[in-house]
Amino acid sequence: MHMHTVAVLAPEQVVSFDLATPVEVFTRTRLPGGAPAYQVRICAERAETDAGPFTLQAPWGLDGLKGADTIVVPGTATPATPLPPTMCEALRTAAADGARIAAICSGALPLASTGLLDGLRATTHWAVAGLLADTYPDVDVDPDVLYVDNGQILTSAGASAGLDLCLHMIRRDYGSAVAADAARMAVMPLEREGGQAQFIVQPCIPTPRGSVLEPVMLWLQDNLGHDLTLADIAARAGTSPRTLIRRFREQTGSTPLQWLHRARVRQAQHLLETTDHTVERIGAQVGFGSPTSFRDRFKRVTGVSPHSYRRSFGRTPV
Repeated sequence: MHMHTVAVLAPEQVVSFDLATPVEVFTRTRLPGGAPAYQVRICAERAETDAGPFTLQAPWGLDGLKGADTIVVPGTATPATPLPPTMCEALRTAAADGARIAAICSGALPLASTGLLDGLRATTHWAVAGLLADTYPDVDVDPDVLYVDNGQILTSAGASAGLDLCLHMIRRDYGSAVAADAARMAVMPLEREGGQAQFIVQPCIPTPRGSVLEPVMLWLQDNLGHDLTLADIAARAGTSPRTLIRRFREQTGSTPLQWLHRARVRQAQHLLETTDHTVERIGAQVGFGSPTSFRDRFKRVTGVSPHSYRRSFGRTPV
């Protein structure tokens, strides 16, 4: 059986975790009988590469990308900085030759600088998803998933989602049994529930201090547990519902009720993380009229159920 070659690119200021993830996962993957499933090359442009807390001496130059079956592009400490022309050209050439190319975490941005993501759906760490969308408008950015597989070009979300993406590629290459063994070695589930939205602490949409909406938004934050209607909020703001909606859209990009729902979910996240209150009690505490409406809204915002969120982030076992 052909041994699959994985080349891991090491640009300047590479994020060491993103670099190490594919190296460790692919190096440790074994076929039935114990033979290694992958040959791994670390490839850099120069003899020494700045990797933040240490200097990396990669054993391969960019010529190591030639003939690789898969090329992995890690994130960098300066994701807005495009890859140097030599790396861009090497990646474009490899793609034209049929190599599979995968970006981990913020590596989607340097990969996008090659043009290889144009017209494709992609994801990245939620903290730089907006930067990716603004810098490369031809890329269809989905910030709510753990990874995106376009066939030849793949991207993953935040750093640990690089594990999910590597396991997915192993399953594509060698099937579920080999991937399951690799997952056990990495102490990872082969499939994780939900997307990266579950890891995002839902912020209240900020409002400039001193704005006309600041008093009513502070009041909403203090009264999340009450059954509030649009008319109630407008009355508190001393304006009509239509004017209130217009002001909210202008200053937050949202509606009053959307803002309220997000604030309630954020408070629910905090209570699920820090208390042992039942999910039903928490839903009522933050103002949802029924357990069903709480579960539906929470999953719509975070991608997982309240119970699943607590299993991941709660302080007490469920």
